[in-house]
Amino acid sequence: MQQLVRPFRSVLYIPASKERVLEKAMTLTADALIFDLEDAVSPDAKAEARAIMRAALLNGNFGARYKIVRINGFDTPWGRDDVDALSGVGADAILLPKVNTPRDIDNIGALIDKDMPIWAMMETAQGVLNAAQIAAHPRLQGIVAGTNDLIHELGCSSENARFALQTSLQLIILAARAHGVVAIDGVYNRFKDEAGLRAECQQGLALGFDGKSLIHPAQLDVANDVFAPSEAAISLAQRQIAAYDDIIRAGQGVAVVDGKIVENLHADTARRVLRKAQIIEELEATGS
Repeated sequence: MQQLVRPFRSVLYIPASKERVLEKAMTLTADALIFDLEDAVSPDAKAEARAIMRAALLNGNFGARYKIVRINGFDTPWGRDDVDALSGVGADAILLPKVNTPRDIDNIGALIDKDMPIWAMMETAQGVLNAAQIAAHPRLQGIVAGTNDLIHELGCSSENARFALQTSLQLIILAARAHGVVAIDGVYNRFKDEAGLRAECQQGLALGFDGKSLIHPAQLDVANDVFAPSEAAISLAQRQIAAYDDIIRAGQGVAVVDGKIVENLHADTARRVLRKAQIIEELEATGS
């Protein structure tokens, strides 16, 4: 189980070629930002986007927001130049698209600083089937589900694609939890559909994802709300811990809260809930 050191409730894609968007991102309530050099940038704008991204990371103030750069794949003319552009700019992680095997992590790891965390996009059938081996790589710290690409590759029905993705999403979660890496759910394309976004965030939370990747700032509040512990969850966690501690002091083994048994594993989960709430409160106090 991953040891939470910061929240990743909301992970917002921003095109690395748009200076105004990058400036606005410094004020947004995103837990993490993905500076996108890949899908969000046209082929003729790749070089300019790299320069804009470098300037933003070197000179901008993104506060406590976690800064991830999604590069182009090494099977494109731009991937290697993207990696070179990351040198010394202060990015927190590099995100590699279409990771199929652990060898893809080896290839990028050989070209970047050994202390730079690597994140992987899980957006191909091969990648999902190899998710456990990829997540086990010692350089990997995060996985992002690339649901749009998975829908395309799997040929899912557009009417009920989320249902068709359940196996893929669960394999990603299993891999992430088995090896202690962050797991981020895929995007929700209808950025004006708040109810639909909330429902999909709630499903992602139920599956075990740490947060949601987003395509528009209007989606931030919903993701931050759903993936943060609610007041009810915090209250329950506090009561579970108190009841369990009382039972331990009394030399007994099982506590009961709201008619349900509370054992060690429940108390451990409750402590994680309170820790996450505390970290979020501390980050929000800094204006991140």
